[in-house]
Amino acid sequence: MCLCLGPFKSGKTLLMKSLQGDEIDDATHTVPTNGINIYTVKNDTGEFDMVIKEIGGNMAPIWKHYFDKIHKIIYVVDTSNLCQISAAGVLLYSFLVEPRLRNVKVALILNKMDVSYRQMRNEALLMLQYARLQKEVTQKITVLETSGMTGQGIESLRSWLFDPETLRITLKANK
Repeated sequence: MCLCLGPFKSGKTLLMKSLQGDEIDDATHTVPTNGINIYTVKNDTGEFDMVIKEIGGNMAPIWKHYFDKIHKIIYVVDTSNLCQISAAGVLLYSFLVEPRLRNVKVALILNKMDVSYRQMRNEALLMLQYARLQKEVTQKITVLETSGMTGQGIESLRSWLFDPETLRITLKANK
């Protein structure tokens, strides 16, 4: 099971719709998630699928109630909103210290890169104190740049979701 978390209005829903294969264009509109959205995402061959629970950013105080049996977390940060990045870092640290998540794999998604400026990746990682984070937590964190609107980074995220280890575990569980 995978969770998609992130602050309010970080672009989680549009990213999940894009990952699921929905058509995204200039007329596509989403509303902030108040609760949970569930998405089924297929790997690139369509052979395997994974259920992802996207939990609204305004539900951050109760995210911990969804941490059982989680193997991967997609954590979405809006890089076009400098004010949100620091708050996103606080939320990130708050769940990474959770003992039940000690062995999860985390995709740190730098989202909305299509509307950010060139050096935003580096600035976002500095603001999130990424170098320090890597030293202090047990989780393996992968940084990906995405845009739910343009589709940038979606296939990299799909590859991260369906890495060889995950596929091997899935095959073993289905036997």
